[in-house]
Amino acid sequence: MAEKDNKKKPQNLFDFGKDKNQKKNKFNLYWIYGILIVVFLAMNFIDLGGSAKKALRGDVIEMLRSNDVERLVLVNKEKAEIYIKKEELSRSKYEDVKSNGLGSSGPHYYYNITSPEVFDAWFEETQKDIPETDRIYYEPETRRNWGMDILGWILPIALILGVWFLIMRMMSKGGGPGGGGQIFNIGKSKAQLFDKSTSISIDFKDVAGLEEAKVEIREIVDFLKNPDKYTKLGGKIPKGAILVGPPGTGKTLLAKAVAGEAHVPFFSISGSDFVEMFVGVGASRVRDLFKQAKAKAPCIIFIDEIDAIGRARSRNQITGANDERENTLNQLLTEMDGFASNAGVIILAATNRADILDRALMRAGRFDRQIHVELPDLKERYAIFHVHIKPLKINNSVDVEFLAKQTPGFSGADIANVCNESALIGARKNRKTIGKQDFMDAIDRIIGGLEKKNKIITAYEKKVIAFHEAGHAAISWLLEHAHPLVKVTIVPRGKALGAAWYLPEERQITTFDQMFDELTSALGGRASEEINFGKVSTGALNDLEKVTKQAFNMVAYFGLNEKIGNISYYDSTGQQEYSFTKPYSEKTAETIDKEVSVLVEKAYLRAVEILKKNKDTLKTLAEKLLDKEVIFGDDLEKIFGKRPWSEKREEIIFEPVKKKRPAKKSKKVENSEKASYQQKVRRRK
Repeated sequence: MAEKDNKKKPQNLFDFGKDKNQKKNKFNLYWIYGILIVVFLAMNFIDLGGSAKKALRGDVIEMLRSNDVERLVLVNKEKAEIYIKKEELSRSKYEDVKSNGLGSSGPHYYYNITSPEVFDAWFEETQKDIPETDRIYYEPETRRNWGMDILGWILPIALILGVWFLIMRMMSKGGGPGGGGQIFNIGKSKAQLFDKSTSISIDFKDVAGLEEAKVEIREIVDFLKNPDKYTKLGGKIPKGAILVGPPGTGKTLLAKAVAGEAHVPFFSISGSDFVEMFVGVGASRVRDLFKQAKAKAPCIIFIDEIDAIGRARSRNQITGANDERENTLNQLLTEMDGFASNAGVIILAATNRADILDRALMRAGRFDRQIHVELPDLKERYAIFHVHIKPLKINNSVDVEFLAKQTPGFSGADIANVCNESALIGARKNRKTIGKQDFMDAIDRIIGGLEKKNKIITAYEKKVIAFHEAGHAAISWLLEHAHPLVKVTIVPRGKALGAAWYLPEERQITTFDQMFDELTSALGGRASEEINFGKVSTGALNDLEKVTKQAFNMVAYFGLNEKIGNISYYDSTGQQEYSFTKPYSEKTAETIDKEVSVLVEKAYLRAVEILKKNKDTLKTLAEKLLDKEVIFGDDLEKIFGKRPWSEKREEIIFEPVKKKRPAKKSKKVENSEKASYQQKVRRRK
């Protein structure tokens, strides 16, 4: 029975006896080009008029004087055809004519004429001694080569059309259904269709975290499966949902899960696939996409990176210009919610720039829901790590809870990269399993870059770097709201000469004291250089950049300054980046600059004061860092003592990840479910 099931049934009666692996001879346009070239060469360089032998001038003169010529035909004043008398053909000097198989028919010879006047002169001169009755007079004849005349008209036109078709075919080549390689399909949609024949195996169980987003997206899937549950209460299906979030958070993965769960036709396309160099192509592709979708309703259309065509209109537009992107957007707005109905077609979209999208696109009736897909928190990172370490060979030293704590701010794509990088590092070190240190090296590699142990650094520079990093580590350990240190190193990574890793507390709101402690900690490296060496270096560039931005945000955006007051100049709509004027006056700008400088200097003096009180322990820490090159939080605890504020932090309890295997359904149950699903689809149609 197994062998019978594995045999594929032919699609129709004509498939019997055919080898599907055998390549079919498809018609190619280049064959026509080749045939035309061969015909042209044959008509120009091959004599198709007969097998007459070419004669020289002396041979013609001798034939005329011997009175062997019966008639002579002058064709188009270019060629003379010579016919020999029948009784003379039997002579030995005309054996070459007999061997050609001409017999009594002719012409037997031909002579090419360069000039008609010269030919007339020597023709008359040759026959002046021959009696008048025996002389030969040539017969002028005009012949038309209709084949060459017609070919002369057709061939240039055919070549121009062939080159034009070839160029347009190369320009219109594209993948996806309807894209084709023909010029007439250039306006067709390039959306990739996923249906029963091309099903997707990903479902919501494969998407770790994103629980809130999955709740909203599941409702859309459930409506497609069980519409009666909602319609009997008078509810209507949402026309569209847009996934908004930073890059790498799993927006496209959620869309794949929807395609795998919904069991309806799923069209997937990128926003950039609509716009081409030709005017009107984008709008034509939008129309064709919705035409295909309506024919297969109920279905889902997924537009990835919709900001490529959904950007707000009338920005920096040249007067009189015809913007192809805006035409495409206008057509998309009409198709989503215009005069014609779009029953059974749901639009899913994804973007990380929702602030620049057109307001008409984001209104209710087009995108009814905005599903925010944020960076994963601690518990979600824990679940994501469990998904990505499944195919890896890890040992008992790997603690997934510890890895989740060490990766704050990482997206799902970053975590996948960490797991893959750890496997590569373990393989590079010829290990049979992946250990905890391999994961830590992978995290360091992604955050700081590749280690550069061979970089040339003088002993003095190394000492300055050690005291600089020790200053960061000391202040972060001594301040209550600063992030506690995890690891500090003076081994160069990427462009950095030294680096420190902290474990930030995951919080939703931040107070002034917390932000001020972070400013002080960031300036600890520069303060340590001034205390121990009496001068500062350029090594604090990254620290100063971060501090300046954070201080500006505190003053101008968060309302944490007394002189500016409870005012925020932050623009969440994204309109401010396109304007040439700031939302505050020059006097306010001067005040903001002054308050930012005062805030930074205050944090710097505070860092200097803290390090002066702990100068001995700072020196001990720097010397230990010079000796080991890498130190951890345990080393700081031995030098500075235990942090009294660590006990106040709430411990997050992780729930173990349960691995459930789906129960196998019997064939009868599967068949009944398929039959009921097909009936529902028919009713909707």
